[in-house]
Amino acid sequence: MKEFWTSLASLMGVFAFCQTLVHAVFPPELRFGILKISNRIFNWFSSYCYFDITEIDGVNTNELYNAVQLYLSSSASITGSRVSLTRALNSSGFTYGLANNDSLVDSFNGITAYWEHVVTQRQSQTFSWRPLPDEKRGFSLKIKKKDKAYILKYYLDYVIEKANDIRRKNQDRLLYTNSRGGSLDSRGHPWESVPFKHPSTFDTLAMDPSKKTELMADLRDFADGQAFYQTTGRAWKRGYLLYGPPGTGKSSMIAAMANYLGYDIYDLELTEVNTNSELHKLLMKTTSKSIIVIEDIDCSINLSNRNKPNKKKQFETVQPEMRNAGGEDGGNSITLSGLLNFTDGLWSCCGSERIFVFTTNHIEKLDPALLRSGRMDMHIFMSYCSFPALKILLKNYLGLGEGDIEKNVLNELEEVVDEAKMTPADISEVLIKNRRNKKKAVLELLVALRVKKAEKNRIKNLIDVEEEEEEEEQEKRTLESPKEGGELVENCIKGNEELEEDLVMN
Repeated sequence: MKEFWTSLASLMGVFAFCQTLVHAVFPPELRFGILKISNRIFNWFSSYCYFDITEIDGVNTNELYNAVQLYLSSSASITGSRVSLTRALNSSGFTYGLANNDSLVDSFNGITAYWEHVVTQRQSQTFSWRPLPDEKRGFSLKIKKKDKAYILKYYLDYVIEKANDIRRKNQDRLLYTNSRGGSLDSRGHPWESVPFKHPSTFDTLAMDPSKKTELMADLRDFADGQAFYQTTGRAWKRGYLLYGPPGTGKSSMIAAMANYLGYDIYDLELTEVNTNSELHKLLMKTTSKSIIVIEDIDCSINLSNRNKPNKKKQFETVQPEMRNAGGEDGGNSITLSGLLNFTDGLWSCCGSERIFVFTTNHIEKLDPALLRSGRMDMHIFMSYCSFPALKILLKNYLGLGEGDIEKNVLNELEEVVDEAKMTPADISEVLIKNRRNKKKAVLELLVALRVKKAEKNRIKNLIDVEEEEEEEEQEKRTLESPKEGGELVENCIKGNEELEEDLVMN
């Protein structure tokens, strides 16, 4: 054993002497050139190539580094033996990541990618206008040379897309409002945001199940339709018009759409916007994967149907640009053409994967230009509560299924609910008020539906009586009209005869 250590010491001495001799004989430039040529020869014969993705690119943060870190978190939580665990601000979930100097193997369409999280100590700097972290972090990507073109063209875009999905799922959704109109804050943003915590989902939404399934399929096709929209040359956006009586769940529908897709909501208040340019500015500051909402659009600004004649201005030319109340004092205002360009013009293409949702209680008041396909692609009628929707409300508020309610009571509910024409909001209020006593809640609801049905029938009977009386008066006028018509004809004949006599006399 002693001879081994003696030989090793002699070998280390020879190695140190040779290193000193090389440094003394060969200048640094020559040594660097030889090392560079050796690396090129090694890379020439190697079947792999390497890519370094550093955390900081110069003085800016490298977004690709953050994307790779998020993307690898899904695999690191399963395959990694040592992982880092983080939770970002406004995040509802934990994020896993590769630990320092740990590696992971990923597969994409049959291609293998080797990732390594490289962490080294940063050399101390004498002066820096921006303090840098003590550790230098980055990812090293190792792939085969034959896969280089495919990886650069498809794989990295896939990594960024999946990272955005993970970030959106982990983060709390936000609700934006333009309370300042189009003015910017200190950061240059015209929108103010608050966390969006609305609990409405398609499972809890009181709506006909067939219509609900159709809408969910349409939303999923839109979210997964990037290739389709690019192939057809259409802007990646879609418009929905929700119309119907108040209290039928239009706002709850918007919340369910946002929770289903994981999109943020921009609640656009048109009365706070003064000009078309401010409207365009607001659109440019919205993000992709968002829902832009204009609620009660018929009440926000004057966008009435231009096809309807106006009795007060029947001899005036109807202007195609309807202005809001802000224009009455002589200032600028939003025009209909500006809103149309906002939803389906060149300005609507400044982003991607956006959904426009308009709500109204009176669809007949809206201009047809707003309703056509391309602006409002899908019209959804939010009707009064039907029996399938009623069963959903009973399940949500009372936890009662069909088997938990007496058969005769359930049958009577089915008979009266369509004729009563109560909104889901009214029915929900009855159930909430009596939710501590489930049996009483169901009976109270049945009584309320009966009363509402009787009231509807009474109103209908009054309308029928008025129509009958109107028809009888119309018949009386018709019977009296021949006599009046005969007298009128006789007077006309006498007048013509007198006129002919005057002509002959002259």
